[in-house]
Amino acid sequence: MAKDPIKKGTNGTYYFRANLGYHPVTGKQIQKYRSGFTTKKEAREEYSKLILSSKDAFTEKKPVVSFKDFTEEIYLPWYKTQVKESTYKNRLSTINKHFAYFYKMQTDEIEPIHVQTWQLKLAAKFKPNYVRIVQGMLCVAFDRAVILGQATQNPARMIGNVRSQKPKVDFWTLEEFQKVISLLYKGDYYEHYLFISFWLLFMTGLRIGEAAALQWSDIDFDAGILCVTKTLYYKSMDEYKLVEPKTQASIRDLAIDSDTISELKAWQKVQQKVLKNCNFILSYSGVPTSKHTLPRALEKLAGLAGVHRIKIHALRHSHASLLISMGENPLIIKDRLGHEKIETTLGTYGHLYIQIVILKLLEN
Repeated sequence: MAKDPIKKGTNGTYYFRANLGYHPVTGKQIQKYRSGFTTKKEAREEYSKLILSSKDAFTEKKPVVSFKDFTEEIYLPWYKTQVKESTYKNRLSTINKHFAYFYKMQTDEIEPIHVQTWQLKLAAKFKPNYVRIVQGMLCVAFDRAVILGQATQNPARMIGNVRSQKPKVDFWTLEEFQKVISLLYKGDYYEHYLFISFWLLFMTGLRIGEAAALQWSDIDFDAGILCVTKTLYYKSMDEYKLVEPKTQASIRDLAIDSDTISELKAWQKVQQKVLKNCNFILSYSGVPTSKHTLPRALEKLAGLAGVHRIKIHALRHSHASLLISMGENPLIIKDRLGHEKIETTLGTYGHLYIQIVILKLLEN
């Protein structure tokens, strides 16, 4: 026999808690509490009204939501509002690719054992740091599922993540960079464009998105200052835009050396003859440089120069390595690279400081 929902309080009045069903989207149970009725009849009438009025709004049974529907219809629309557009688009393919493992399962039926099996499959194919990133994305999704009542626990968080692997910091020495850059003939317009692009990245340590977003108005030639205030979101030659950097530390003023100033001025004259009114520094066609052009050229030139191949981001590491070899203070390097925390700088380049100290001891 069902219990009577109408209860009598210690003060003599009546109250009830009505279970109205489940929200059709979030799956959360909907309850309403009412009190202060002088008679049991009044309380029962109000209880009946609430039950009747809720039949069309809520479901009697908790809706079963697949992880696929949760991800595509509930989680991703919310996640899109939480991160920058470029971040969302970059991560969307990763989410779709790796979350698909769970798409045939109900969200509240995914257990830690399922996530661990998935994690081991990823670890067999990908590097630990990539697996950590993907599992971090899954953790965020399940955190949201718990908040919305789609899951009672976060199985991705319960099993823990894989151990991190300290990435190898690849870079070129100044001598190696000079071997590569010397292959470019500045009398050729396209090669001059490659020259200034690689020169600027090596001599400033800019991220490729920051460098591609640079405009001539960002340089104060007299003061020798380069202002970094934006980064480039690039999808195609017809679809790109300038956006704010992810962190406040990325907005910074960089001092540039006299050789770099001279190279920039020389490129500006050449570019203006060809493109007339081009705002972007690293451009040979009037639009910002493609995210594919420079990496391909860098790889080809490395082979021709007989030096080991590096990724375009490694020119940033090369700049940091150059500063460390010159004995520059870590805090100066932190600010120059746009790191938020000194721990990031030391965690990435700390071993290079140790190598420099050992080398100096050996030389002495």
